[in-house]
Amino acid sequence: MARIEDYAVVGDLQTGALVSNEGSIDWLCLPRFDSPACFSALLDTPDAGRWLLAPRDGGPCTRRGYRDGTLILETEWETPEGTVRVIDFMPPRDAVADIVRIVEGVSGSVKMRGELVMRFDYGHIIPWVRRDKYGLHAIAGPDAVYFVTPAPLQSENMHTISEFTVSAGERIPFVLTWAPSHVGRPHTVDAEKVLATTYAFWRGWASQCTVKGEYQEAVLRSLVTLKALTYAPTGGIVAAVTTSLPEQLGGPRNWDYRYCWLRDATMTLQALLAAGYSAEAAAWRDWLLRAVAGDPADLQIMYGIHGERRLPEMELSWLKGYENSSPVRIGNGAAEQLQLDVWGEVLDCLALTRNSLLKHTDEAWDLQCALMAHLETIWDQPDNGLWEMRGPRRHFTHSKVMAWVAADRMVKGVRESGLPGPVERWETLRDTIHRDVMANGFDAARNTFVQSYGRPELDASLLLIPRVGFLPPDDPRVIGTIEAIQRELTEDGFVLRYRPAESDDGLPGDEGVFLACSYWLVEALLGAGRHEESRQLFERLLELRNDVGLLSEEWAVKAGRQLGNTPQAFSHFALVTSALELHQDTVRRSDTPIPPESAERRRGGAGRGTASPSQNR
Repeated sequence: MARIEDYAVVGDLQTGALVSNEGSIDWLCLPRFDSPACFSALLDTPDAGRWLLAPRDGGPCTRRGYRDGTLILETEWETPEGTVRVIDFMPPRDAVADIVRIVEGVSGSVKMRGELVMRFDYGHIIPWVRRDKYGLHAIAGPDAVYFVTPAPLQSENMHTISEFTVSAGERIPFVLTWAPSHVGRPHTVDAEKVLATTYAFWRGWASQCTVKGEYQEAVLRSLVTLKALTYAPTGGIVAAVTTSLPEQLGGPRNWDYRYCWLRDATMTLQALLAAGYSAEAAAWRDWLLRAVAGDPADLQIMYGIHGERRLPEMELSWLKGYENSSPVRIGNGAAEQLQLDVWGEVLDCLALTRNSLLKHTDEAWDLQCALMAHLETIWDQPDNGLWEMRGPRRHFTHSKVMAWVAADRMVKGVRESGLPGPVERWETLRDTIHRDVMANGFDAARNTFVQSYGRPELDASLLLIPRVGFLPPDDPRVIGTIEAIQRELTEDGFVLRYRPAESDDGLPGDEGVFLACSYWLVEALLGAGRHEESRQLFERLLELRNDVGLLSEEWAVKAGRQLGNTPQAFSHFALVTSALELHQDTVRRSDTPIPPESAERRRGGAGRGTASPSQNR
């Protein structure tokens, strides 16, 4: 099987496809990110569905990359007979979904092979395929796919094969269109025309980026990737386009990430606003407000892309899993867990919205007050923690810190924005939670915060203590925590979330280092005044991206390869915020906008240094 880092992504702002460096589309869900896959070879074998388009002799490409600032992928093979290029993209969605592949002869004449294997419902259903005057028409239940190309097509063992030769200067298009099976045949797009419009769309979007520092290229690629993970009709942003890519090869830590996590909210807004994408930030905020509307007691950690609350988890027994990592899961049972930090994440995000001068309404404040009123009654309960542990509930330090964040942001809403609320009560609660964390979540003998009350384990989430303003970034207790994590919770300098063998998370096995956590260490080191160490770690993390700039969730240090679902929004948001703070050589609280960059602020200009203690309390 292809490695996780062998995949690039293309998408149409409603779904995404993974294309391997051998020219095979091995994952695609239609019509939405969370729909059943029609190509599932990623989690089994090619018989589970894929679309191969490559030189007949096969093998990895010679080189590939995205056209600058776009999601148009170009893959080239140099063969003894000549050079060929395959251009892959999905035009921004209209009523139906199109995936377009154009084979371009660069030099010589190259024999090509295409293999289309349509398998609906995650490889479970073989469609009925017939030929008409336009091409092929495949149908099964609610799904219909239309396949049009001037290249020859033939059927072999329920696969559609295309063998042809492309010579220098020739361009041969392939268009696959999905539509609901109950509607008529959609109009077939002109591949060359939609290539031009797709290029114009992405270049226009990329031109809005205000980032100009030394990591500009990496930031823009991450922003384009994050845009690709956005579900345009609602503004929701999925955590990844995949499900069940393992956190440990061969193990059971395989989860469905095709949903929207509230935990990503503040980092999402900070990154988008700082880069100049206010429309996307506003759409994300509006999605958030719609999703969390209702009884505050029913607040979930994640929702569907339309704000759906029910995400029942089930296993697909007919799929072997990526490199035999089973089970393959769809849905996510963690949606029903109690994770206290999510109240803090939501209120932190909405405070950032106010501080960024985005639209604010009394209705939004009323919702925040209702969320806070409920949190006041439950903050002292044990929970499952931000890592969605499936072991016993505990008093996680990070959960309590985020409860403090919730109270702090509500106090500031009254004191600094003039909004109504029982501010004295919230101030008392804020102080009570702070004392509780310092008494129970800090190990004075080791000079470090700990994962949960009364236990010695460490947790990468403790690196967020200065970011959310619980303590200043140069506080000795923060410094001690950074040093403890570097000493006890890293592999090759990269940060683990926690050590599963010690933390009783309810699952067997282990996992790789968590990439977002390593970016948190970048920011914590910068806040502690260790500027060069922070920069060096950031640049090492950049080297973990694949050849087209993508990051998954985790990194296997010994194996030297990516792990987990991909491309991972959490990793890319963390990359963006870390890069922007390195550009300006300073750190900011999570409820404080990162200002647009200017020539004076980049690398050693105005604003050099760390946030002052007064900014963090």
